[in-house]
Amino acid sequence: MLFGTWNLENLYRPGGPFGPKDKAAYETKLAALAAVIAELDPALLGVQEVGDPEALEDLAGLLDGDWHVALSEHPDDRGIRVGFLCRDLVPRLLADTNAFPERLRPVQGDDEGDPVSRAGRGFLAVEIASEDLTLTVAVCHLKSKLLSYPGGRFQPRDEGERARYGAYALYRRAAEATALRALADKLLAGEGRARDVAVLGDLNDEVQAATTQILLGPPGSEIGTPGYDHPDQGDAARLWDTAPLIPAEQRYSRINSGRRELIDHILVSHHLVHRVTGAGTGLPGDGTLTLPSIGPDPAARRGAPGSDHAPVWVRVGA
Repeated sequence: MLFGTWNLENLYRPGGPFGPKDKAAYETKLAALAAVIAELDPALLGVQEVGDPEALEDLAGLLDGDWHVALSEHPDDRGIRVGFLCRDLVPRLLADTNAFPERLRPVQGDDEGDPVSRAGRGFLAVEIASEDLTLTVAVCHLKSKLLSYPGGRFQPRDEGERARYGAYALYRRAAEATALRALADKLLAGEGRARDVAVLGDLNDEVQAATTQILLGPPGSEIGTPGYDHPDQGDAARLWDTAPLIPAEQRYSRINSGRRELIDHILVSHHLVHRVTGAGTGLPGDGTLTLPSIGPDPAARRGAPGSDHAPVWVRVGA
């Protein structure tokens, strides 16, 4: 089974303030996305930045086979949300939440000091079952590193403002990662040595970032470390980031101001990680997928075909 995650970049139907301006641009974008998904051929694909639920249905309609759609009911202020595309397998809803865990207090979100007490976009968890595998998977889209400022600006008035809003974004991303880890705890239920659980999505930060590390659970045993092949009590609650299994030349999912970065991740339970037979970004094989270099203004790519992210995927055996 191959499954993955992909930020579809502003998937809206045409005519609104964020999506393509006309039908032709919309159809070009859908066709580009569908071509990648068809070649990737996943059993399940976690998706981000679905602005119009109908747009994801339009995309599914371009794909061969019987595709099922699941979407979170917790969009952000722009209407974007996370979801799943599942080929042939009907996803069973387990959770759809944007709540911070108990005891985690609200964080500061801007200069006005208004508290942020929930994730900007919901976390969606489903279960799919095939003859070989029953997979429990949660999809997320954590707070972006691309900063916005009051009045719809993408450039700060001064470096003090840049620093403050960078801190606010980090507060929110850390809180959201903590909330996602709380959901992972429920899905693992202390049985990570027996359950096939995955947490995937756009974490908006790289492997060694503190926010990404929050999701791993008990420290130790990461892929490539001496502890990886030595089971211990922490395996029941751990998640393993599969990034080290991606070939080094493919280990990026976005290009930010000319710099390659891996910000989309797939984390898996102990029972699953030792059955991963391959991992990559882009397309299986040589991983070829041309990505644009993005800048600080996300609106600059409004209506552009395809996505500014590469899909990230893993293949697992029975």
